[in-house]
Amino acid sequence: MKKITLIFLIFSGILQAQQKPNIIFILTDDQSYDLLGCTGNAIVQTPHIDKLANNGTLFTNAHVTSAICTPSRISILLSQYERKHGVNFNSGTSVSDTAWKNSYPVIMRNNGYYTGWIGKNHAPIGKGGYNSGLMEKSFDYWYAGHGHLGFYPKDNHDIFNDAIAFTQPEIINEGVDEFLDPNARKLKGALHFLEERPSDKPFMLSINFNLPHGASTRTMKQKDSDDTIYKTLYRDLEIPLHKNYIAKADIKTPKLPENLLHTEDRQTGYNYVDTPKDLKERYIRELQAMTGIDRLVGNLTAKLKALKLHKNTIIIFTSDHGLFGGQQGLGGKALCYEQTTHVPIIIFNPNTPKKNRGKKSDALVQTIDIAPTMLEMAGIKKPSSFQGKDISNLANGDKKEVRDYVFTENLWSTHFGNPRCESVQNKEWKYIRYYKNNNFSATKEIKYAKELGIPVNEMLYNMHDPGIAVYRDYIDAPLNNEQPVYEELYHLKEDPAELHNLVNKQDHAEVLNTLRAQWKIEITQARGTGKAEVFRYTNDLYPKGKH
Repeated sequence: MKKITLIFLIFSGILQAQQKPNIIFILTDDQSYDLLGCTGNAIVQTPHIDKLANNGTLFTNAHVTSAICTPSRISILLSQYERKHGVNFNSGTSVSDTAWKNSYPVIMRNNGYYTGWIGKNHAPIGKGGYNSGLMEKSFDYWYAGHGHLGFYPKDNHDIFNDAIAFTQPEIINEGVDEFLDPNARKLKGALHFLEERPSDKPFMLSINFNLPHGASTRTMKQKDSDDTIYKTLYRDLEIPLHKNYIAKADIKTPKLPENLLHTEDRQTGYNYVDTPKDLKERYIRELQAMTGIDRLVGNLTAKLKALKLHKNTIIIFTSDHGLFGGQQGLGGKALCYEQTTHVPIIIFNPNTPKKNRGKKSDALVQTIDIAPTMLEMAGIKKPSSFQGKDISNLANGDKKEVRDYVFTENLWSTHFGNPRCESVQNKEWKYIRYYKNNNFSATKEIKYAKELGIPVNEMLYNMHDPGIAVYRDYIDAPLNNEQPVYEELYHLKEDPAELHNLVNKQDHAEVLNTLRAQWKIEITQARGTGKAEVFRYTNDLYPKGKH
């Protein structure tokens, strides 16, 4: 009798595990909202991603919390605003072990999920950041490189050297195949903490691209070994300039005051936006990269079907932020405009009733909502440290929205010229406030580095201890009554491209005052309470350098 009871309990446990959904989370890099067919792009070919949207839910009013890679990705992992987690390129910090325990992959692994991470990691985790080894040890399957991958990842990361392919989407695809399929070719570089994925456990797979990011599209070379997608696709078309594009030579009035946004100090990697010829070439590469990513999504869905996993696997797709392509003369990211903060979020759940599939939701959601949503779908309680909202009901057709306002921020204010700013918006209006930009000029740093024979990258990218104090003050000063030096107000319903600043129009004074008051509420909630759970991570502590 006891033996029968034990067998029943074991069988019940296996059945319960199998009933939990598998979850695949796909994150692209620098992908603006308008780079998919399903979001209105008439040129790009993304049929497989479009199909996910057509059979799932496309959130048309989704935003990141910080429009730059590292803080945005950590915000997704920890479901926290940057003002709470306290890690950016200029913060001099990495995520502490304590904070990392409340990341979605660690929580899911601790609750019975088999976990994998494939592609790019741009989040410094643990003591020593990228060199701590904590990130790799946190997954059952690891096939990723820290920092930028480049379009040809073998050039930058040894872990990918055994791949058959040479280009990023295809190398990542090999990792996806090995994670899912026990009969796939084994990759010598990948780290396996179990010989193969257990069939009696649900899985959680994070797929992370370094595309269509400028650092990767810049390295595309149309090699003979490249797929035709990356050599000829879109090159026979007349590619239009982005709407509201302004070439550098034609800028009469800068979008922002020159003493606020120091455009002369912008990273040179974004200078392609300055001329129509260079912009069109880069845009073609972005389109090609998106089609390569889309093919991987098609291969992924076909593989799930072949392995009979498709009926119980949820797929979530989004980007870490958008990117300016010369609109209003701007290049790069790290601002609070729609072009950089607005991203697509697609949730495909095969168990959603058919009548609720293929929907578009204009609910205000954010990428920090993804982690609590995945935990809810997995039947796992979210930790109190999470600041995001569960949006699984919205993905299932519920109309009850989770927030009235969205808060975004930029704390990456450095010698590269970007100002600190924060924004609050609802479905109709957006308010942005900026603070004084006292940063020394990157252009001058480059000049003096060359004069003195100092490596330019060391001058520009090394992070030292005093910078920690500067960054911490960036977080605290607005909460301690630092006043904005410039403000913007946009009527998004009538002016979605944010062309007309209405902040000085008396007709909208009431709206402005309402949003100013809401800003105080939102920034206070974003900051939360307590100290940031971080480690010191500077070149003073690690003089051999950081990634």
